[in-house]
Amino acid sequence: MDHRAERITEALREELAELIGYELSDPRIGSATVTEVQVSPDKKHAVVRVAVAADSDAAETLAALEHARPFLRRQLAARLTLFRIPELHFEADVSTTLGGRMEHLLKRIHKGRPRE
Repeated sequence: MDHRAERITEALREELAELIGYELSDPRIGSATVTEVQVSPDKKHAVVRVAVAADSDAAETLAALEHARPFLRRQLAARLTLFRIPELHFEADVSTTLGGRMEHLLKRIHKGRPRE
């Protein structure tokens, strides 16, 4: 990834994290956290990975973010000095949920072992 793409990726991640965390008032979003943004080589598309809290429904959160996509793009256009704001595509970040699941399984395995 070239330096320009890295700067765009980081700027998008920071601004989206702030917008989703503090400025969206949709109750379906809950406590969603932007974990990663990947911009396509032509900079027309950006995949935004979002970690969803365990007590929230990931599909509902992603649907709310898809609904808020035009608002988010307008806000990004106002905040960033980019020629073209990439089209946003939201995905659930499964690495955080897998990490939590692995931790839970390891605790269960550890409890099942006899003490030595």
